[in-house]
Amino acid sequence: MAPIELPPGDALKLWHQIALRQVLDESPDLNIRQIAILLTIYLEPPPHTVRDLARKLKVTKPVITRALDTMSHMKLLERRPDERDRRSIVVRRTVEGTLYLEKLGDLISHTARGQGSNG
Repeated sequence: MAPIELPPGDALKLWHQIALRQVLDESPDLNIRQIAILLTIYLEPPPHTVRDLARKLKVTKPVITRALDTMSHMKLLERRPDERDRRSIVVRRTVEGTLYLEKLGDLISHTARGQGSNG
């Protein structure tokens, strides 16, 4: 994938437009940490455990657990005991989470194209 060249001011405008559209949409309202966790689960190969996510994001396991609680309630992901190590929890993708991120990807792409033609 080729890098996208975007001046900092335009990058912030793009992020602002995406954030506004997300807030105005009826999609789940996720914070930046939750989005980072969700993208990690969907874009990086599994398995994903609470311990691994905490290490990757440099936060504690309770921080990850709270974020996962919220996203599990929204059905964006699910947690299951690890079959190999019952002490560990594996975080898995869901159809709802996949659809959420596809919609977000479309929104980002559409907004970026619109900004490129206006910039």
